[in-house]
Amino acid sequence: MTNYRQILCFILFFIYALTGFAQENSTARLKLGVVGLTHAHVHWILGRPDKGDVELVGIAEPNKELATRFLKQHNLPMSLWYPTMEEMVAQTKPEAVCAFNSIYEHLETVEFCAPKGIHVMVEKPLAVSLEHAEKMAALAKKHKIHLLTNYETTWYASNYKAYEMIHDENAIGEIRKVVIHDGHQGPIEIGCNQEFLNWLLDPKLNGAGALTDFGCYGADLMTWLMKGQRPTSVMAVTQQIKPEMYPNVDDEATIVITYPTAQAIIQASWNWPYSRKDMEIYGKTGFLYTDKKDEILYRANEKTKEEVLEVNKLPENANDPFAYFASVVRKTISPENDLSSLKTNLIVMEILEAAKISAKEGKRVDLE
Repeated sequence: MTNYRQILCFILFFIYALTGFAQENSTARLKLGVVGLTHAHVHWILGRPDKGDVELVGIAEPNKELATRFLKQHNLPMSLWYPTMEEMVAQTKPEAVCAFNSIYEHLETVEFCAPKGIHVMVEKPLAVSLEHAEKMAALAKKHKIHLLTNYETTWYASNYKAYEMIHDENAIGEIRKVVIHDGHQGPIEIGCNQEFLNWLLDPKLNGAGALTDFGCYGADLMTWLMKGQRPTSVMAVTQQIKPEMYPNVDDEATIVITYPTAQAIIQASWNWPYSRKDMEIYGKTGFLYTDKKDEILYRANEKTKEEVLEVNKLPENANDPFAYFASVVRKTISPENDLSSLKTNLIVMEILEAAKISAKEGKRVDLE
């Protein structure tokens, strides 16, 4: 009897210990490293207030002058800086890294981190090419890591409300046409730093110009709205409206994506008179316009007037890329089919690859 009680007590203690460890692990701050500082979106993490969900443990950047400038700008200690990814990982042992280098370097980031079990979130798009993306996906699957892609528009609550109204409430009927506008006056015009421009305007390192830089937003949103359905064809037209400023890449791109019962028009531009990231969604019966992060313009049908709907804020654990990343690693969010997921972004890369081929060859690309 005594032995039985002792065994039972041991089992209960073991279960309690495991439960306590799991609870502690699910709430522990994510040890996060940054790989590269040449993507200007890195200011998001460098200037992010401490919310208790992530701990920035190290920054890998070979350009010490750039690292010094950015760390000083955000009042961060130089002790965070390491000249190489290898040294940063060896010294700080991050659980996850965010890649803010050129998209051409995303592959080598995953090649180094995946075998070590380090989760990776890259800045949009997933990769410089479909070939790179498929290699990255294979590594992520083999080594069982999360490989996510961050887009600014993922954190617009209006996009989630639109999705809910379409798929849960049938507010506008089945999707027929989506027109997505993304871009600004141009990276030089808005004052992007030279380290960013060095690869953003390079067709090898960026894959294209505005087509890659802003076409990826629309491809991501449309794939998500269509619940991961692959398109049947892709057509694209690109231009160099400002060849004196952008001699090697396109600064204007229009991509047309077709599905059996829907169509998307992605307008990606470095020629807008102002910065914009908005979307028109036309259903069989109604219309939605996500012009702002927290508002939607809605018209139910032909006989009703347009009305402005306010949108609820996103939950705290999923309202920015780093809170979301921590939640995914801690297994409180599953990224299977969402805007950041690998599954979604492999289709995004397929669309972008087809768009580049279409623009070059001047014809529609049919997807098998």
